[in-house]
Amino acid sequence: MTLGTRIAWDDTVLPFQLDHSDTRGRITRLDGVLEGILRQHDYPPPVEALVAEMALLTALIGQSIKLRWKLSLQVQTDGPVRMIATDFFGPEKEGQAAWIRAYASYDPGRLADGPAFDQLGQGYFGILIDQGKGMAPYQGITPLTGGSLRASAETYFAQSEQLPTRFALSFGRSSEPGVAEHWRAGGIMLQHLPKASPHAAGGGSGEGGLLEAGDIVQGDDRENWRRVNLLLDTVEDLELIGPGLPLTDLLVRLFHEEQPRVFDTQPVRFGCTCTEARVREALSIYPPEEIAEMVTEAGVVTADCQFCGAHYEMDPATLGAGAGNEQDGGGR
Repeated sequence: MTLGTRIAWDDTVLPFQLDHSDTRGRITRLDGVLEGILRQHDYPPPVEALVAEMALLTALIGQSIKLRWKLSLQVQTDGPVRMIATDFFGPEKEGQAAWIRAYASYDPGRLADGPAFDQLGQGYFGILIDQGKGMAPYQGITPLTGGSLRASAETYFAQSEQLPTRFALSFGRSSEPGVAEHWRAGGIMLQHLPKASPHAAGGGSGEGGLLEAGDIVQGDDRENWRRVNLLLDTVEDLELIGPGLPLTDLLVRLFHEEQPRVFDTQPVRFGCTCTEARVREALSIYPPEEIAEMVTEAGVVTADCQFCGAHYEMDPATLGAGAGNEQDGGGR
């Protein structure tokens, strides 16, 4: 079996606006991107599910960043899954694909039966935006909450950005007839467009007093937000991930009375920015005695990329402080 013919709307993010309700959004389907991410590691099923959910959130959130920027999502916890990290690299030029990569760090001996989110324990959900050299990165974090990464992301936008946000996500292994089983995912993100910068005073109605969307939306906007959320609640998992329904058709099916308006589609691909030059640059801070401790029995220093699995072997005589290392000349 093969993975089949690529579908035009797979591995794309389509931004849209609902003019009748002052709501913007993105809709996506991921296929090859998820396969590229997950085949790098033999993750247990709950870890696979968490990485897939994070990659889907990253595609939806990342589409809004500017060219050549980098958006990172990160979860840090005290649970069996200690960390999940994803990166979205904005395209170099208009019309080019963005890149996504992701990986998870976990303790196999501590994984237990139950929902995937239960493997996270206590921790935080964070977003970092890197605008490039010479610019201070933006970072915000909120606690993990709500029983899913999706709910944690919604809380992040309400608490850190005071921006009402809602996600509908579906992901899992697809087993279409005649096609090898593989990962697929689909999702929709909605955000209310405030007429003025909102400010919610005092504690929120969420877990631990965190803000939720309902704490922010006021007046007529509250009814608009309630209505589009009710419409989003009608979407089915198969509609989100199924290959037979174009993204534009799904938008019309869900929101035709809200006057949906679509913009240019953003293609996304699995990709990594690691290079041997960057590994050498990272090792350039170590003195010769510490480089010597990294040498393997084969007489080389090795490094593996956690994102893409690339393996590097280098002569220790060319590494470390004062070795005259080649620097990475550019790119991302």
